[in-house]
Amino acid sequence: MAPLPAGIHFIISFSRDQWYRAFIFVLTFLLYASFHLSRKPISIVKGELHRYCAALNEGDVEFSSQSQRASDTPRQQPPDNETDCSWAPFDQDNYQQLLGALDYSFLCAYAIGMYLSGIIGERLPIRYYLTFGMLASGAFTALFGLGYFYNIHSFGFYVVTQIINGLVQTTGWPSVVTCLGNWFGKGRRGLIMGVWNSHTSVGNILGSLIAGYWVSTCWGLSFVVPGAIVAAMGIVCFLFLIEHPKDIACSSSLVAHSRGHENGAHRFRLQKQVFADDENKPLDPEIQCLLLSDGKHPVHQSHVVVLPADGGGGMAAISFTGALRIPGVIEFSLCLLFAKLVSYTFLFWLPLYITSVDHLDARQAGELSTLFDVGGIFGGILAGVISDRLEKRASTCGLMLLLAAPTLYMFSTISRMGLEATIAMLLLSGALVSGPYALITTAVSADLGTHKSLKGNSHALATVTAIIDGTGSVGAALGPLLAGLLSPSGWNNVFYMLMVADACALLEHGLRAAHRPTALPWGPGHPSA
Repeated sequence: MAPLPAGIHFIISFSRDQWYRAFIFVLTFLLYASFHLSRKPISIVKGELHRYCAALNEGDVEFSSQSQRASDTPRQQPPDNETDCSWAPFDQDNYQQLLGALDYSFLCAYAIGMYLSGIIGERLPIRYYLTFGMLASGAFTALFGLGYFYNIHSFGFYVVTQIINGLVQTTGWPSVVTCLGNWFGKGRRGLIMGVWNSHTSVGNILGSLIAGYWVSTCWGLSFVVPGAIVAAMGIVCFLFLIEHPKDIACSSSLVAHSRGHENGAHRFRLQKQVFADDENKPLDPEIQCLLLSDGKHPVHQSHVVVLPADGGGGMAAISFTGALRIPGVIEFSLCLLFAKLVSYTFLFWLPLYITSVDHLDARQAGELSTLFDVGGIFGGILAGVISDRLEKRASTCGLMLLLAAPTLYMFSTISRMGLEATIAMLLLSGALVSGPYALITTAVSADLGTHKSLKGNSHALATVTAIIDGTGSVGAALGPLLAGLLSPSGWNNVFYMLMVADACALLEHGLRAAHRPTALPWGPGHPSA
């Protein structure tokens, strides 16, 4: 008998369940990366929307067709053809405020819509909900670019397009996190989510490169092409996304972790056994839920707990207020608000800042800004590995936030020393800023959404994820808006704002640690769960 080829031996070395998990991991990674791919073009195109702008004031940025340079000189007389170089209505003195308003309109709509998205999404099939969101997002992303081809100069057109796009993009995050949470248990969740969350940085990098390719020649394609990619991925989602392992008779977790399996009128849940002699070991918050209020005696010694089926009241979708009462949801939501403020300010304004410091054109600045996202990939994975090893996600976030504050101060000074210094600070800042952001939006959200106080109610994950990310999106809306208001008075003021926001995020982490409950406020049978 001939030996099996190495490739076939590799394939059969993994089980059917493992292949399906790997497929869902890659698919959801690509789906959400395409969302971020469509958000990046606006930051790249900003430099093209305003070139040779009228009435340069101190600290404003002067753009030319070949390069863009910072100007701290007194007001200069613009060339006669300045209106030909800029795209109305962004050819005015207040162009930075107008560009900031575009960011704010998208992110504010995203933040408001996110609170509703999780509640709606947990009541609808994930595959249909996510497919609709991706097709709609692709359409409105491309619509923004069509303004170039149809010579549209109405500011209201671009604002309305951004608002609707922000609303439909809220379908993405709760859907993919819920789907991934259905397929993966809590074992090594920090590492898994850290690697998976690099889709944010990968999407930003691809979006920067795609938008930068056409920004100087036909900026409309910088939006149309990403829009087409998102829509195409929506079709892929409809054809291939599997919402839950039970849909194809797969096991639902990597380890012996409490997850439900349908069986007619009841749901059976494998339960990890907890013994009193393990009380000296630090207990995971999930394990505490299995103990009585004295924290010593296990509630169940059996391995199987029978719960009502999905149609029963015990598995009904969780309410908004019920999700807020889960320990840690409010604190981590506020922490993410400030962390996301810093991250999204870099996302939307970094290319424009680079043009003012390193004298690069729009395409070169867009390509250089991808290094921030490269650092973010390593930061997210590092945060996941550390949190898994220490089993303390909050402490990991706090440490990285503590290091991020002085790093932001150094960024504003060292990056002016040359291109090499800018590259180094982009990588370091990306890692420290994106690490806590990635950890909170993925592993922490999934941990809280599958809290034992919810009695195994997997429907709650979408709502918890939406609350945390929705609150964070409020900060994401405020950051670019404040950057647009502060940048005319100098970029240093923008960095001072970012440092204050990072300090506030660290303060929220401190409050979370100071008020961490020693026991859950309700038991598994409490109606608030």
